[in-house]
Amino acid sequence: MTTTTPDLIELRVDDIAQLFHTLDPFPFRERDLDKEAEEYIVDWARELDTDRAIRIAVHFPDTDVQRAAAGDFGAALGRYFAERTATKQRELKELFRIGRRTLAIGISILIVCLALAHLAGGYLIDSPFRRLVEESFLILGWVANWRPLEIFLYEWLPIARRRDLYRRLSTATVELKPYPPAAG
Repeated sequence: MTTTTPDLIELRVDDIAQLFHTLDPFPFRERDLDKEAEEYIVDWARELDTDRAIRIAVHFPDTDVQRAAAGDFGAALGRYFAERTATKQRELKELFRIGRRTLAIGISILIVCLALAHLAGGYLIDSPFRRLVEESFLILGWVANWRPLEIFLYEWLPIARRRDLYRRLSTATVELKPYPPAAG
Protein backbone atom coordinates (compact mmCIF):
# COMPACT_ATOMS: atom_id res chain seq x y z
CA MET A 1 0.00 0.00 0.00
CA THR A 2 1.42 3.33 -1.00
CA THR A 3 1.01 6.35 1.17
CA THR A 4 0.66 9.75 -0.36
CA THR A 5 2.36 12.73 1.11
CA PRO A 6 0.10 15.69 1.51
CA ASP A 7 0.61 18.74 -0.62
CA LEU A 8 1.40 21.94 1.21
CA ILE A 9 -0.01 25.45 0.94
CA GLU A 10 1.93 27.98 2.98
CA LEU A 11 0.70 31.33 4.25
CA ARG A 12 2.72 33.93 6.12
CA VAL A 13 0.79 36.62 7.92
CA ASP A 14 1.56 39.43 10.35
CA ASP A 15 -1.82 39.01 12.01
CA ILE A 16 -4.12 35.96 11.92
CA ALA A 17 -7.12 38.30 11.73
CA GLN A 18 -6.00 39.52 8.29
CA LEU A 19 -7.07 36.13 6.89
CA PHE A 20 -10.70 36.90 7.75
CA HIS A 21 -13.21 39.33 6.35
CA THR A 22 -12.83 42.50 8.38
CA LEU A 23 -16.50 43.56 8.29
CA ASP A 24 -17.82 40.16 9.36
CA PRO A 25 -19.45 40.63 12.81
CA PHE A 26 -19.44 36.97 13.81
CA PRO A 27 -17.02 35.41 16.29
CA PHE A 28 -13.66 34.24 14.99
CA ARG A 29 -14.72 30.62 14.48
CA GLU A 30 -17.77 31.70 12.45
CA ARG A 31 -16.12 34.37 10.32
CA ASP A 32 -15.70 34.29 6.58
CA LEU A 33 -12.27 34.21 5.01
CA ASP A 34 -11.00 37.35 3.37
CA LYS A 35 -11.59 37.19 -0.41
CA GLU A 36 -7.89 37.51 -1.21
CA ALA A 37 -6.97 34.82 1.32
CA GLU A 38 -9.60 32.50 -0.12
CA GLU A 39 -8.43 33.11 -3.69
CA TYR A 40 -4.81 32.47 -2.69
CA ILE A 41 -5.66 29.19 -0.93
CA VAL A 42 -8.02 28.01 -3.68
CA ASP A 43 -5.60 28.92 -6.48
CA TRP A 44 -2.80 26.95 -4.81
CA ALA A 45 -5.09 24.02 -4.01
CA ARG A 46 -6.22 23.87 -7.64
CA GLU A 47 -2.59 23.25 -8.64
CA LEU A 48 -2.15 20.32 -6.25
CA ASP A 49 -2.69 16.65 -7.02
CA THR A 50 -6.30 15.65 -6.47
CA ASP A 51 -5.33 12.30 -4.95
CA ARG A 52 -3.30 13.82 -2.12
CA ALA A 53 -4.39 15.29 1.18
CA ILE A 54 -3.94 19.02 1.55
CA ARG A 55 -1.89 20.64 4.33
CA ILE A 56 -2.07 24.33 5.04
CA ALA A 57 0.80 25.83 7.03
CA VAL A 58 0.16 29.24 8.54
CA HIS A 59 3.24 31.15 9.68
CA PHE A 60 2.42 33.92 12.16
CA PRO A 61 4.24 36.06 14.76
CA ASP A 62 4.88 34.22 18.02
CA THR A 63 2.93 36.45 20.41
CA ASP A 64 0.31 35.57 23.00
CA VAL A 65 -2.41 37.39 21.06
CA GLN A 66 -1.54 35.68 17.77
CA ARG A 67 -1.25 32.21 19.37
CA ALA A 68 -4.71 32.69 20.92
CA ALA A 69 -6.16 33.82 17.58
CA ALA A 70 -4.47 30.96 15.72
CA GLY A 71 -6.03 28.37 18.01
CA ASP A 72 -9.40 28.58 16.24
CA PHE A 73 -8.03 29.06 12.75
CA GLY A 74 -8.10 25.38 11.72
CA ALA A 75 -11.73 24.97 12.79
CA ALA A 76 -12.72 28.26 11.17
CA LEU A 77 -11.03 27.30 7.90
CA GLY A 78 -12.66 23.86 7.88
CA ARG A 79 -16.09 25.34 8.62
CA TYR A 80 -15.70 28.01 5.97
CA PHE A 81 -14.82 25.54 3.21
CA ALA A 82 -17.50 23.09 4.39
CA GLU A 83 -20.03 25.91 3.93
CA ARG A 84 -18.60 26.68 0.49
CA THR A 85 -18.91 22.96 -0.36
CA ALA A 86 -22.56 22.97 0.69
CA THR A 87 -23.18 26.13 -1.34
CA LYS A 88 -21.68 24.58 -4.47
CA GLN A 89 -23.72 21.40 -3.88
CA ARG A 90 -26.92 23.48 -3.69
CA GLU A 91 -25.85 25.34 -6.84
CA LEU A 92 -25.31 22.03 -8.65
CA LYS A 93 -28.65 20.66 -7.44
CA GLU A 94 -30.41 23.83 -8.66
CA LEU A 95 -28.62 23.62 -12.03
CA PHE A 96 -29.78 20.02 -12.50
CA ARG A 97 -33.33 21.00 -11.49
CA ILE A 98 -33.29 23.74 -14.14
CA GLY A 99 -31.76 21.25 -16.58
CA ARG A 100 -34.55 18.73 -16.03
CA ARG A 101 -37.22 21.40 -16.42
CA THR A 102 -35.68 22.84 -19.59
CA LEU A 103 -35.18 19.31 -20.96
CA ALA A 104 -38.88 18.53 -20.48
CA ILE A 105 -39.79 21.76 -22.27
CA GLY A 106 -37.19 21.16 -25.00
CA ILE A 107 -38.32 17.59 -25.69
CA SER A 108 -41.96 18.73 -25.83
CA ILE A 109 -41.07 21.44 -28.33
CA LEU A 110 -38.98 18.95 -30.34
CA ILE A 111 -41.91 16.51 -30.55
CA VAL A 112 -44.29 19.28 -31.65
CA CYS A 113 -41.76 20.54 -34.21
CA LEU A 114 -41.18 17.05 -35.62
CA ALA A 115 -44.95 16.59 -35.97
CA LEU A 116 -45.31 20.00 -37.64
CA ALA A 117 -42.42 19.25 -39.99
CA HIS A 118 -44.09 15.95 -40.92
CA LEU A 119 -47.44 17.68 -41.47
CA ALA A 120 -45.84 20.44 -43.51
CA GLY A 121 -44.15 17.81 -45.65
CA GLY A 122 -47.45 16.06 -46.27
CA TYR A 123 -49.64 19.05 -46.99
CA LEU A 124 -47.43 21.45 -48.88
CA ILE A 125 -46.67 20.94 -52.51
CA ASP A 126 -43.21 19.77 -53.42
CA SER A 127 -41.30 23.01 -53.55
CA PRO A 128 -38.30 24.71 -52.00
CA PHE A 129 -40.74 26.40 -49.59
CA ARG A 130 -41.85 22.99 -48.25
CA ARG A 131 -38.25 22.01 -47.59
CA LEU A 132 -37.65 25.36 -45.88
CA VAL A 133 -40.66 24.88 -43.58
CA GLU A 134 -39.65 21.30 -42.70
CA GLU A 135 -36.04 22.26 -41.94
CA SER A 136 -37.13 25.32 -39.96
CA PHE A 137 -39.30 23.19 -37.66
CA LEU A 138 -36.48 20.66 -37.20
CA ILE A 139 -33.96 23.38 -36.39
CA LEU A 140 -36.35 25.04 -33.94
CA GLY A 141 -36.93 21.69 -32.20
CA TRP A 142 -33.23 21.06 -31.73
CA VAL A 143 -32.44 24.63 -30.71
CA ALA A 144 -35.07 24.29 -27.96
CA ASN A 145 -32.85 21.54 -26.50
CA TRP A 146 -29.64 23.56 -26.64
CA ARG A 147 -29.78 24.81 -23.05
CA PRO A 148 -30.54 21.45 -21.37
CA LEU A 149 -27.83 19.77 -23.42
CA GLU A 150 -25.37 22.49 -22.45
CA ILE A 151 -26.26 22.00 -18.77
CA PHE A 152 -25.99 18.20 -18.79
CA LEU A 153 -22.92 17.97 -21.01
CA TYR A 154 -20.73 20.88 -19.93
CA GLU A 155 -22.02 23.39 -17.38
CA TRP A 156 -22.20 21.11 -14.33
CA LEU A 157 -18.58 19.98 -14.44
CA PRO A 158 -16.84 23.20 -13.26
CA ILE A 159 -19.30 23.50 -10.37
CA ALA A 160 -18.71 19.88 -9.34
CA ARG A 161 -14.94 20.37 -9.56
CA ARG A 162 -15.10 23.49 -7.39
CA ARG A 163 -17.33 21.65 -4.89
CA ASP A 164 -14.82 18.80 -4.70
CA LEU A 165 -11.94 21.25 -4.25
CA TYR A 166 -13.78 22.98 -1.40
CA ARG A 167 -14.50 19.58 0.15
CA ARG A 168 -10.79 18.75 0.07
CA LEU A 169 -9.97 22.13 1.60
CA SER A 170 -12.57 21.64 4.35
CA THR A 171 -10.68 18.54 5.51
CA ALA A 172 -7.20 20.00 5.06
CA THR A 173 -4.75 19.65 7.91
CA VAL A 174 -3.86 23.06 9.28
CA GLU A 175 -0.40 23.51 10.79
CA LEU A 176 0.24 26.60 12.86
CA LYS A 177 3.86 27.71 12.77
CA PRO A 178 4.80 30.70 14.91
CA TYR A 179 7.89 32.67 13.99
CA PRO A 180 9.75 35.15 16.19
CA PRO A 181 8.19 38.62 16.02
CA ALA A 182 10.17 41.35 14.33
CA ALA A 183 12.27 43.45 16.62
CA GLY A 184 10.69 46.83 16.96
